[in-house]
Amino acid sequence: MRRNFFLLLFFIGFSESALYAQDIDQLLSAVRKKMDKVNSYEADGTMKTNVSFLKIPVSSIKMYFKKPGKVKIKTTSGLSFLPKGAVNFNLNSILSDGDFLVIDGGSARLQNTDVSIIKLLPKTESSPIVLTTLYVDPTDQIILKSITTTKENGTYELNMSYSKYKEWGLPDQIVFSFNTKDYKLPKGITFDFEDGAANNKTKSSKNGKKAEVLISIKNYMVNRPIKDEVFK
Repeated sequence: MRRNFFLLLFFIGFSESALYAQDIDQLLSAVRKKMDKVNSYEADGTMKTNVSFLKIPVSSIKMYFKKPGKVKIKTTSGLSFLPKGAVNFNLNSILSDGDFLVIDGGSARLQNTDVSIIKLLPKTESSPIVLTTLYVDPTDQIILKSITTTKENGTYELNMSYSKYKEWGLPDQIVFSFNTKDYKLPKGITFDFEDGAANNKTKSSKNGKKAEVLISIKNYMVNRPIKDEVFK
């Protein structure tokens, strides 16, 4: 009798876990379905970079995306502090791959919203990504935050807020955070440092300070043809 009771508890717990795992898969599928509506976009906005040891002016940007994972950010100043390879942070390319294990990470409270946490583990060792953690609003089926750890480019965090482009899964504002450790300025590029040591290319980010890039989008032009030459 007692054995049957414990077996019953086991199957109830197993069924609930399986059902919740299915819910996570369904939620991720809904997020992907919303993002899949976007084949391409061109967006206008501004980029503000906050780095403690550098003075970088706010610049206007043009941002381009084209399936499956082409991304390009062009600034009016021609300068960008985004690390090499970081412009490919877009979640469209991560989710479109589909070759990952989906793990339930529980729940949390973010931006005054109850979110589901979904962890994505690549199935292939050749993937440049080690782990991606998504914080998903299950009601609007949008990603509010993601943390991606890569093999070569460190860990990147995105916090996103939405408004009039929510139905496309496109954020109006993106806060892109990363650690400046071992960051090197592009060859031939100089900035004014806050301590007045201008043109000091060796002034480093080796202290491991955190940098933030705030991208504010003014408008999107969705699913308009974009030539491949734009991304070169």
